[in-house]
Amino acid sequence: MKKLLTITLGAFFVNIAAAHNIQLNTSLPTVSVIEDGELVASDNNITYRPWQSTSLIGKVRVVHHLAGRSSVKAKNEALFEAIKASNFDRTRYQTTTIINADDAIIATGAFVKNSAEDGKLANAHSQVILDQNSTVKKAWQLKEKESFIAVLDKNGKVQFVSEGKLSSEQIQTVINNVKALLK
Repeated sequence: MKKLLTITLGAFFVNIAAAHNIQLNTSLPTVSVIEDGELVASDNNITYRPWQSTSLIGKVRVVHHLAGRSSVKAKNEALFEAIKASNFDRTRYQTTTIINADDAIIATGAFVKNSAEDGKLANAHSQVILDQNSTVKKAWQLKEKESFIAVLDKNGKVQFVSEGKLSSEQIQTVINNVKALLK
């Protein structure tokens, strides 16, 4: 019994130490990304501008922060297929993807940047931010080499939050949350 309690408490404290600092019904911690920042598509070209998390107000959003690794991107691909299939009203909904290029495999920085730019051109209605310095990961206390998902209401308040690969039930929860928030 004592051994089980020790293991349970040990696992509890490890999870606390690695946990993000995002709380339900609050705004995401304020952060700015200066280098490179938000990708802006115009005439099949990409430019960059500084981005601030305070700009997340005004639309219902799914915010996806991910390490700049294809294996991490693949973890929640099913969620983004479900979002595309839901065909949410783009005037009231937006996906925001924050790519942590600082958390990429060594020597793949140019590939990560090109992939982000290609993704923005293919999905001009989505918001894409390239973070070269782990600024967001640090501010939100996110895990390395991981995927983070948050659903925000139009006031920027967190309605769902999770790190890691979402289960099919969690994916459905995200979709249902977005639908309810758009009503």
